[in-house]
Amino acid sequence: MAKKVAVVAIGGNSLIKDKQHQTIEDQYLAAKETTYHIADMIESGWDVVIGHGNGPQVGFILQRSEIAHRVEGMHEIALDVCGSDTQGAIGYALQQTLQNELKRRGINKNVATIITQVEVDKEDPAFKNPTKPIGGFMDEAEAKKREQEQDWNIVEDAGRGWRRVVASPLPKRVVEFEAVKTLVDAGVIVISVGGGGIPVVDRGNGKLRGTAAVIDKDYASSLLAQNLRADMLLISTAVEKVALNFGKPEQTWLDKMTLAEAKQYIAEGTHFAKGSMAPKIQAIIWFLENGGTEALITNPENIGKALKGETGTRIVLE
Repeated sequence: MAKKVAVVAIGGNSLIKDKQHQTIEDQYLAAKETTYHIADMIESGWDVVIGHGNGPQVGFILQRSEIAHRVEGMHEIALDVCGSDTQGAIGYALQQTLQNELKRRGINKNVATIITQVEVDKEDPAFKNPTKPIGGFMDEAEAKKREQEQDWNIVEDAGRGWRRVVASPLPKRVVEFEAVKTLVDAGVIVISVGGGGIPVVDRGNGKLRGTAAVIDKDYASSLLAQNLRADMLLISTAVEKVALNFGKPEQTWLDKMTLAEAKQYIAEGTHFAKGSMAPKIQAIIWFLENGGTEALITNPENIGKALKGETGTRIVLE
């Protein structure tokens, strides 16, 4: 049987059920639940590469860092280092829970997490218009001080206070791609491009450095899927299916969508929210335009059923 490779992108929010379940142990248990469904996929014959979000987790690290700096004078943690920290921590939880579940099922598969850098263009227009809020809220005096002393971009956030904003550039290259591919070819389940990857830029001589930015994890997972020539891009999210006019009286759930329809819906700009479903659909469009044949959107507990065609939204070439 030919090897089937899927890139599965899961949200960082999926590891946090609600405000009462935010501890490391809570996140570990949520990871365990998610990897149970990914194990179903592996058991049915798929080789899997897992990408994941990290928004809430980076926020926690930044807030702890800010408190430690304010109270104890400790050094603050740079955003790219926060990304690497979460790749290790979330990768550890996913890796261990998946290893344990595969062992329970008698499946002999290794799981490995790769701390992954993703190159972005230092001339990306997003750097001139940073919009991604990070870290905690500040009063105006603190915000202005940070803006002047640390060259931060600061905005007032809907009357709730002031926050730092950073760029969200497009991913250009998965730096550790060859390592990922080597492991996938060897049958290893790989966790990669966590949080969209650690954003790095080329200094002009091929040497990389981290930059304060946030890469969309669905875009990075799409790029990785394209490079791997994966058979499927599966985006796991909070809803069982994609809907047109989500939350409106005329809401319509979709079982299937063609590439042409997906592009039409994106162009119309009214069906998918910019901060949630729109980037997922765009990531799939890029995947299908660059060698992919099918993609799937569903929630973690329905991955098995969706792969059988019983639920989820399947996006195909035509």
